[in-house]
Amino acid sequence: MKTSWDQEVNLNKEDCMTESRRGFLKKAAVVGSVVAVGAIAANAGTETYSSNGVVVGKSTKKEINYKKTQAWDDFYRASN
Repeated sequence: MKTSWDQEVNLNKEDCMTESRRGFLKKAAVVGSVVAVGAIAANAGTETYSSNGVVVGKSTKKEINYKKTQAWDDFYRASN
């Protein structure tokens, strides 16, 4: 048989657990937001963009989009 003292102890444990959970969630939310802000700030100035939205890199390689070959000539002749 439970006494009123046992019921009071159980209520105090539940209150303590609820407060403990709330405290954990508050701390987790603060830490998560700080990490998110830090990640955004660290990534803020890493890329530069030209006026039309293309990323401007520092590569010294020349980009080759088309090289005239027999296969391309056949393709273009077939498409016309």
